[in-house]
Amino acid sequence: MNTINPVSPSDDVRHQILGAAEARFRVYGYRKTTMAEIAEDAHMSAANLYRYFEDKQDIAAACAKRCMGQRLEELRAVLRQPGASASERLEQFVLTLLHSTHEQFHRQKKISELIETVASERPQFVYEKNKAEQALMAEILAQGNASGEFDIPDVIATARTVHSATALFNVPIFMSLYPLEEFELAARNVVALLLRGLIRR
Repeated sequence: MNTINPVSPSDDVRHQILGAAEARFRVYGYRKTTMAEIAEDAHMSAANLYRYFEDKQDIAAACAKRCMGQRLEELRAVLRQPGASASERLEQFVLTLLHSTHEQFHRQKKISELIETVASERPQFVYEKNKAEQALMAEILAQGNASGEFDIPDVIATARTVHSATALFNVPIFMSLYPLEEFELAARNVVALLLRGLIRR
């Protein structure tokens, strides 16, 4: 018999709190938001709020993780594109990273500040984000190996290298350096250079 794991009432409350907190963070920013305001927006007492989260930093980390999850879904969609070669997927993956980062920096400044704060206070968050992105890159490289398009002896190590080589398009603070069109051209050129070393000869 198939069983479905129901969402617990505590999970519902946590989602309610995070929704309220994220909405307030987007408007007022992390530093100007208080636990009392989050509790009011979530229609509960501050005392009840502390039953689910230790402090504001704990809420911010959970919000940042939700944002990271949404970004990873966008990146996973690149891997599911029908008919695309591994080379095309790799280029689109880097462009998706760029567009997400650019959007966050220029149009979601309060969320960008929130994520930067969480990253500085909880380095593990950055480590998990990078590992997740590298794992998706490794999947693209493995697809290229399987199709005979690439010849990569160590997919995991190469994914780490590609991730490092494309860091310019993946860090919000860099997004003030150039217009988006210039970034897009640079991203395509960097991927083209990387592909010269990845494609089977």
